[in-house]
Amino acid sequence: MMNPPIQLIYVKNIISRTVHGTFQEMLFAVRVGAGDYGKRVDIHWCGEDGVWQVSAAGYRCGVGGEEELWTAEVGVPLTMDSAIPGNIQFAACLERDGIRHWDSRFGQNYRSDADSGVIGFGPEPVQVVGYDPELAPGILAVPVEVAVRQSVAPEAVVIHWTTDGWATSHQAPAYFRRNHWDLSVGSNARNPNRYGWEVWTGRIPVQHAYRVEYAIECRTAHQVVWDNCGGRNYCARRGTLKVLTLNLHTYQEEDQQQKFQRVAQAIQERKIDLVCLQEVGENWNGGAGDWSSNAARIINDHLPQPYHLRTDWAHLGFERYREGLAILSRHPFALTDSGYVSDSQDPFDIHARKVVMAQVRVPYMGLINVFSAHLSWPSAGFYPQYARLQRWAEAKQAPEVAATLLCGDFNIAAGSEAYRQIVDAGEFEDQYLKILRPAEFQQVFRARSGDPVQLLEQDRRIDYLWLRNGSALRAIHAEELFTAACYGRVSDHTGYLVEFELR
Repeated sequence: MMNPPIQLIYVKNIISRTVHGTFQEMLFAVRVGAGDYGKRVDIHWCGEDGVWQVSAAGYRCGVGGEEELWTAEVGVPLTMDSAIPGNIQFAACLERDGIRHWDSRFGQNYRSDADSGVIGFGPEPVQVVGYDPELAPGILAVPVEVAVRQSVAPEAVVIHWTTDGWATSHQAPAYFRRNHWDLSVGSNARNPNRYGWEVWTGRIPVQHAYRVEYAIECRTAHQVVWDNCGGRNYCARRGTLKVLTLNLHTYQEEDQQQKFQRVAQAIQERKIDLVCLQEVGENWNGGAGDWSSNAARIINDHLPQPYHLRTDWAHLGFERYREGLAILSRHPFALTDSGYVSDSQDPFDIHARKVVMAQVRVPYMGLINVFSAHLSWPSAGFYPQYARLQRWAEAKQAPEVAATLLCGDFNIAAGSEAYRQIVDAGEFEDQYLKILRPAEFQQVFRARSGDPVQLLEQDRRIDYLWLRNGSALRAIHAEELFTAACYGRVSDHTGYLVEFELR
């Protein structure tokens, strides 16, 4: 039987009383079908005042192979002028491809009394509550909250965890306390509650580890029940590295301000760490340039917190702009550099090509070398340009460098002879292909079987994020970003985003 498109898993409804005041805190968790990056998940809810609210849910993790966990958190303070919602009713909505899918308990809506604790709606008798995939900077222990259906009569709940990919593993006990809600947030909620759910809590001492994986074992008199996130295990990490490459097309679109705002919006909303830009235009101004019109600077100015910026120009573009490259980084630069990789250094020659380089210090990951490149097509200089770029990257390699990324517009088709030259050199691998088309990646980069031209003939990319083999990073997610279905078109290139974690 196929799972429904969207399904509510649990709700947490607590009235907390702390030194910061009194709040009604609600947490809603749903499962939705995997894929479709442009989808939207919302919780529609109302309190005792009967006024319906909409709270957006956010992606948390994959569950099994076909589903995703999304959650929405709502906190409403009690003030002199406004009451808390009290008892609530709610439903979940998934919107994708213009179609809405609902889980509204067959039109009756779900309900939860104020200060009722946790209520589960699925068949699972054991459920991690409030899972957070991010380890906050400085945190040394991860609190874990587990809801257990009282009817299974749990005798012990154990957290199995590892910080080294299960090379070694550890166990941490979870404890049942009747006054759990009072101890944790000053709530009057009962444990267990009248809906038949009780909460057990434990802590994982991660210390300074980058990543922790864990699963929950619940022991009863007759069986052992697990919550291992559908076989994937729960995973929390210090942070990932999100890298975007985008050719801006040098002021060729009609509404440039809207274009720059949209790029900045994507950087902000996706929390992108490194942005590699090509065809970064600014007014020619007799060759002197015009910093106020520099596209990378304008995008940076649209960010609430400006990034570190390194930019340089290479040649005259479209007969009226200085055309160049840029790197925007959320993290500090350790060093930056730029230079020509082409035979020509004539600013009036379109094949005079520069590359901008930055070494970035990323928390918990170390030093990352990143190059923003815009090379000529194969018949006009790609081969010597790429050879110089490769030698430059090799010269910047050092034991303290965790990873090297070559990003940008390489002007070579996926699977072409020039692409195969990079593959055959065995030094860098195509990260977007690795995530989005793993079978083809394995054939091209691992088995070296089949004809890459035929395997990748539908790919049509000329923009890439190449990761140096032996790097301490691995790609975990990739997507095409500026499409009609996502942020909209901003260029004749769509831009590619790849997310990395520490191995």
